[in-house]
Amino acid sequence: MSDTMFMKIHRSRDTPDVVAVCDRELINTTIRGGTMTVTISEAFYGNTPSSEAEVREALRTAGNINLMGERVVRLATEMGLIDAGSCIMIGTVPHAQVYCL
Repeated sequence: MSDTMFMKIHRSRDTPDVVAVCDRELINTTIRGGTMTVTISEAFYGNTPSSEAEVREALRTAGNINLMGERVVRLATEMGLIDAGSCIMIGTVPHAQVYCL
């Protein structure tokens, strides 16, 4: 399946864009790990299926990045944007954030 992720770009005049991407099967779910509970919502990650090529293009130019899921974290790692060791695990789901300061 070519549309394996959901992506939403949050734009603001005063700050760099935030590109939020999650693996498709995680949308509208709640995950738990230790004392942390995270809801992976359409409001933040969007409801538009995105191909790997579309996600790659958005991540290349992103000011800030929020990633949730194995496929998207692996993609960002392959692109050299993050190091897999810097991700946190929420239950069994990898999560990474990149901020432009």
